Order: sequence, then C-alpha cells, then structure tokens
Amino acid sequence: MAFSKRFPRTVKGQAYPEWEEVYLTETEEKQEEQISRKENIRLMAECIEDAKKIMENRKLKPFQTDLINMAISLFEKRASHTIYWKEEKAKDKFDKLFSK
Repeated sequence: MAFSKRFPRTVKGQAYPEWEEVYLTETEEKQEEQISRKENIRLMAECIEDAKKIMENRKLKPFQTDLINMAISLFEKRASHTIYWKEEKAKDKFDKLFSK
C-alpha cells in the first residue's frame, strides 16, 4: 500500500482549507526508506560515541550493556524515523503541486 499524507490547501475566498492527499510512488517510498536507514545507522554510531564520552566524563564504569543502553536512549531521542522522511517527501510533492 502506497504511503500517503493529507495537507491543508488554502483556497482564496473559502474559510476552511481543502485537504489534498499526496501519494508517494513505490520508488519514492523505497528511496526515503533507504535514506532513513543510512541516516539511522550514522546516527546510532554517533550516539554510541556520545555515550562513550558521557561515561568517560562522568567516570562511569564502561560496561558494554550500559553503553549500549545509553546509546539507545540517545538514539530514541534523536532518530528520524522512516515516517518522517516519507512525510517530508510528501510535503515536498504537495508544495510543488500547489505552490503556484
């Protein structure tokens, strides 16, 4: 099933916006998933490095499980999930279609 997102479009002379649904093609969706995956891997590696620095700065014992748990917590706060990338792509398509 194709990814879709609805956006409000302001119509001159109307009090309420019209909602337009934008669909991603299968290719666009897969491309956004690949971008998201690469970004998440990069982000997780960054979080592991940050967790190491935090543990060193706070003089915490460098237990691997603690390090990974801290990295996961950082990742959850920072990670851009696949849905975000798809929504951004859909918003770009919406803007191109209706920003005339």
